Amino acid sequence: MVLRFTLLMAALAPFAVVSAAQADEWPGPVQALVEEGLEIHGEFEAPGGLVGYAASHQGREMTVYVTADGQHAIVGTMIDAEGNDLSEVPLDELVRAPQEEQVWQQLEQSHWIQDGQADAPRVLYTFTDPNCPYCHQFWEQARPWIEAGEVQLRHIMVGILQPDSPAKASALLGAEDPEAALHDHSGGDSVAPSAQPRHIEDQVYRNNQLFDELGLYATPTTVYRHDGRLQRVDGMPDATRLHEMMGGEAP
Repeated sequence: MVLRFTLLMAALAPFAVVSAAQADEWPGPVQALVEEGLEIHGEFEAPGGLVGYAASHQGREMTVYVTADGQHAIVGTMIDAEGNDLSEVPLDELVRAPQEEQVWQQLEQSHWIQDGQADAPRVLYTFTDPNCPYCHQFWEQARPWIEAGEVQLRHIMVGILQPDSPAKASALLGAEDPEAALHDHSGGDSVAPSAQPRHIEDQVYRNNQLFDELGLYATPTTVYRHDGRLQRVDGMPDATRLHEMMGGEAP
């Protein structure tokens, strides 16, 4: 299943791009919606003398349009005479893009094992469980791009599939050379579960939390950038999607 990150899950910390000073200047109807739990992410110009606000509520994104006198608000989608949805662009720019950037930062700050050259022009994050056969298969499929220096895979190690998955994930993260250990494990020399220092075990725990917070359910789950937006692939990609993920056909 292929999904684009269009909105962070409600479990994540709220993300707003307006300041407290801006909030004080909101029209009465917008302020009333905020008091009911609406988040305002930004303001934009709208046709017909209206002022638009990009907003979200409990994981659902929406636009709010305020009349010129500031006394009334309409919540919904605006279309033009040709039927074009005029709400999509502001939602993309003011809600989705900032939230996708926040997701990418969370992935960067997670605990992962580098697979590939540090200066590879393309970076992908993939959630990997040591007991996941499809993770091993994906690792194998990625070899041509990795070995050519075109792609770096960052394996966010999680322990969710089997009782010994957390211990195996910790053993890989805590190895003297994690990339070599992952290479051996994925190549068939399975890592043995072993006790690790508390901070290493905590890294797996935090990765598991991130996996849950993002609403993920399969390993591997891979996140990458395509045409400036985040894309997500749950499970094994087909050939077409694999080429898109890797930036082209195998070298």
